[in-house]
Amino acid sequence: MAALYEDRYWTSSDGLTLHYRNYPGPDGGSKLPVLCMHGLTRNARDFGALAEALCATRPVIVPEMRGRGMSDYAPDSDTYSPLTYVQDVEKLLAELEIDRFAVVGTSMGGLMTMLMAAGKPGRMSAVVMNDIGPEVQTAGLARISGYVGQGRSYPTWIHAARGLAEAHGAAFPKFNLDQWLEMAKRTMVVSQNGRIVFDYDMAIAEPFAKPGNAAPPNLWLAFEALSGVPMLLVRGGLSDLISPDTVKQMGVRNPKMTTVTVPDAGHAPTLDEPEVRAAILALLDGAE
Repeated sequence: MAALYEDRYWTSSDGLTLHYRNYPGPDGGSKLPVLCMHGLTRNARDFGALAEALCATRPVIVPEMRGRGMSDYAPDSDTYSPLTYVQDVEKLLAELEIDRFAVVGTSMGGLMTMLMAAGKPGRMSAVVMNDIGPEVQTAGLARISGYVGQGRSYPTWIHAARGLAEAHGAAFPKFNLDQWLEMAKRTMVVSQNGRIVFDYDMAIAEPFAKPGNAAPPNLWLAFEALSGVPMLLVRGGLSDLISPDTVKQMGVRNPKMTTVTVPDAGHAPTLDEPEVRAAILALLDGAE
């Protein structure tokens, strides 16, 4: 089966070649494009199944942030920050002449969504926030700091899957080996020496550890720019990154927000869960 997307590239303001998947959607379609933005250690493959479902009716753009996937690694690790990623994505949107769109943001991608909304309000027709909000729990950040940038490698995909299960089993207690294998293939690649390695620059851990860089402060102000925008918040029932109190406050500040909680899932749901997929499709169809 032929791929439903094209591999394309754009150039950042500081000269990096960055990659994105372009899912063109149906010929002659009139629906707004969807921008999918991944989490800290993820890449475009994280949205593979979702993008294939969405592109049946609309275009989908899935950028890989600098230091991930097929995008260049940055010579200056200080540029691995949400503000820089936002600048990179804004440059892509300008080149594609996209001025109105929906967004699906997982974790870091959700932080970027809020920053983009604050910078240029009124462009987003609908927003999916995947297990993230304007207030991030320190316990979750500490857990992420404990594994990001560790640089582990594995001899086979089965070893990689079991390594993920050992490290993240508490977040997905009901995953079976096939699901861990799928997760491994989302997040890892075969390196030049034949080992299975994580598909990101280990240097992203350096700025992540600096105060205020993992989660920019005062994001409630940025979230206010999404007030009135149709929104779906997907939260893992076991999440340690977004608290029930934060979810409640988000709903107060944006009455157009609905929530789907995925039981037996931590940070972050895959977005392939049937109830989540149905909610995303309903949100996008209702926001056209």
